Amino acid sequence: MRRAGAGRAKARNRGVGVRLKARGREEAMGPSAGVTRRGFLKGAAATLAAPYVLTSSALGGAGRAAAGERVTVAVIGVRNRGGQLLGSLLGHGDAQVVGVCDVDGSVVERGIRRAEDAYADGENRGRYAGVWGTADFREVMAREDVDAVVVATPDHTHALVSIAACRAGKDVYVEKPMTLTIREGRAMVEAVRRYGRVLQVGSQRRSEGGVRHTCELVRNGRIGKVEKVEVGFGVRPGSPQPWAPEPVPEGFDYDRWLGPAPWAPYTEKRCHYNFRFVRDYSGGEMTNWGAHFFDVAQWGLGTDDTGPVEVAGEGEAHATGLYDVYYRVRVSYGYASGVRMTCDNSHKGTRFIGTEGEVGGGKTVIRGEEQIGPDEVHLYRTNRGHMGDFLHCVRTRQDPSAPVEAGHRSATVCHLGNIAMDLGRRLRWDPVREEFPGDAEANRLRGYAYRHPWRL
Repeated sequence: MRRAGAGRAKARNRGVGVRLKARGREEAMGPSAGVTRRGFLKGAAATLAAPYVLTSSALGGAGRAAAGERVTVAVIGVRNRGGQLLGSLLGHGDAQVVGVCDVDGSVVERGIRRAEDAYADGENRGRYAGVWGTADFREVMAREDVDAVVVATPDHTHALVSIAACRAGKDVYVEKPMTLTIREGRAMVEAVRRYGRVLQVGSQRRSEGGVRHTCELVRNGRIGKVEKVEVGFGVRPGSPQPWAPEPVPEGFDYDRWLGPAPWAPYTEKRCHYNFRFVRDYSGGEMTNWGAHFFDVAQWGLGTDDTGPVEVAGEGEAHATGLYDVYYRVRVSYGYASGVRMTCDNSHKGTRFIGTEGEVGGGKTVIRGEEQIGPDEVHLYRTNRGHMGDFLHCVRTRQDPSAPVEAGHRSATVCHLGNIAMDLGRRLRWDPVREEFPGDAEANRLRGYAYRHPWRL
C-alpha cells in the first residue's frame, strides 16, 4: 500500500521579491516594506477622483461600516473556492478586501479587477484603485494594512500559510480540510493559542441552523443513547488520469505552488481543483467531503476536543496514473464511549443512530419533543453566516463557530481513515497524546518532511 508523504524530494525555492501590481501601478513589496494602514489608505486615496475619506462608504451607511471599522482582509488563493470566498467578502459591509495573493499572475489580476470593480460600483464611482496583489504569501504577512487573511490554497499549504499569518498577528479563515497531516493540525492549534489569534475553519455547516438543531437533538438524548454514526460521500476520481509533463504556463509560479510538497513535473491536471486527487496535496474525498461530514459527527457526539480510539479500513485506489487517492472507502472507527462510526460510499451525509431513533442523512425518526428546552444543551448559534461569524469574532476576539481545535480534530478523523487504509490493519489511537501507541510505522504517517527550504 502507498503511504502519504513517501518519496519526498528536495528542490530549490525561487525566493521572494515579487512585484505587487494593482491596476497599472507597481509597488515593491518585501519583508521590510513596513506599510502602515494609514499610509496604505493615503496612497489609495490619491488614485481616486476625490479624497478617500470623503466617499460615502468611508463614512459608513448603506450597509457599510466606516472605513476605520472594517476588517481589512487579504485573500490567499483566489481561484475556485478562493474566488467564491472573495465574492462573499465583497458582500460584507464590515470587511474591506485590500489584497489578493495567488501564484498565478492572471488570477491575481482578475481578483484585483473584481474587487476594485465591486467597490467602484458600490460607491457609484467610475473607478476604485485600492487593492494590491502578489504571488508570495509571505509578502502579505509583512504588510501592516491586513487584519485578517482568507486561506484557500491547496490543502498541503494550509498550515504553512496559516501559521505564518498567526505569527504576523493576523486572524485566519482557512478552508477545510484544515491540514494535510495530523502534525500540521496540532502545530496550527499551538500557533493560534500562542499568538492569540482567531481562526475559523471553512466547515460552514457549523453556521447552519438545521445542522446545529440536528446535533442538539443528538446531544440532548432525543434518539436515546447513540450507538452508531454513518458517514458517506461520493466516488471520485472516476479514472486514474494518464498524464505527461507540460511546459509551465507563463505567469504561473509552479515551484511556489508545490511549496513543501516533493518536486514533480508540471501538468495542468495536477493543479487547480484536481489537486484533491493527488496524495501529495490532499487526501481525496476522505478529506474533501469527509471534512464536512466527520465534522458534523464530532459536533453531534460532543468530541470536539478528542476523537476515536481505534480505526480500521480498506480502500480502492488507481494503481497507475496521476490520481492516487482512495476513491472507494470502507472505514470503521471506535470511540471510548462505545459509539461505532462507519464511512463508505453508499450515501452522502451524516446519520446518527440511537437506541430510540435516528436523525440526519436524509432520514429522521425522533421519539419525543424536537424543541430544545432552555435548560438543555444549546450549541454555538450564529445568524451572520460563516464568513460573517468570522468577521464578528475578529472584533469580539471570541472563538468562532468552527474553531481551530474542532477543525484539527475533525481533520484528524479523516487522516486516521487514510492511514488505516494505507496500512491495511486495525490501529489503536490515543487522542490525548495524538499518537498510535507503540506503533512506529503508523506514527511516521502523522506528518512528513517538508521540501527545503519550507518549514512550519
